[in-house]
Amino acid sequence: MAIALSLLSALAYGISDFLGGIFARRSSPWQIAVVGQTSSGLFSLLAAVSVAGSPSSTDLAYGAVAGIGGGFGAAFLYRGLSTARMGVVAPLSAIGTALIPVAVGLITGDRPSTLALIGVVCAFPAITLISRVVDNNPAHRGGVIDGILAGIGFGLLFTFLGQVGSDAGLYPLALSQATSILSVVVTATVLRQAWLPRNRQAWRAVVMGPLGATAQGAFLYATHHGLLSIVAVISSLYPASTVLLAAVLLREKIHRWQGVGLAFAALAVTLVAAG
Repeated sequence: MAIALSLLSALAYGISDFLGGIFARRSSPWQIAVVGQTSSGLFSLLAAVSVAGSPSSTDLAYGAVAGIGGGFGAAFLYRGLSTARMGVVAPLSAIGTALIPVAVGLITGDRPSTLALIGVVCAFPAITLISRVVDNNPAHRGGVIDGILAGIGFGLLFTFLGQVGSDAGLYPLALSQATSILSVVVTATVLRQAWLPRNRQAWRAVVMGPLGATAQGAFLYATHHGLLSIVAVISSLYPASTVLLAAVLLREKIHRWQGVGLAFAALAVTLVAAG
């Protein structure tokens, strides 16, 4: 169950990131982040109302802190996707997304099976190879910085969301989305970027709401059925769908090393599932 939910999370994240990158090329990435996170928050709140749960104050606190990281990560991810190749920015963000919660999981007592641990090890070269920069375009190098910053934000999101108790329901998730909006606004304000949506292009990001809510909800439930160190790695393979969509729809070339990385990603999922 944990593997299936993690793969669903990765797929939803990958599609959402692709759409966010497309929309951010026609509008401000900060505005896209605000609209997308707001839409996700509304869908998460609707789901929370219909799902039983008794969140403690600690669960809500974890959700709130997770959202700060998530908003920070989303803003820089969309900024990177708007200027650089999606096949570089999205995979690079996944390194931090996986590394931080894996380290926390192992430190706090996660003990994956040998086979699953080998799968985790395979996931990191997969992410690295998929994100390999193959040209000297200055915009792509700038996208690397945004990808790293996004990975730090998402790594914190996964780490703290993974601490929410199994009986908390989805209210911590809805709170996470709310604080993520605040995080985007504060970051944009510090960088003196316009974040208030003012055109129709920015409001197209509303369609990302169900995807964002599904991605985080699936991740949250996956952590209730499996180890954080395993769930985070599988969910962090989201760039695979982003890269494939960019290749099919935007004609971005999948280079040889990226192809090897995708093969490693498939191997990693197989080993973790078998373990």
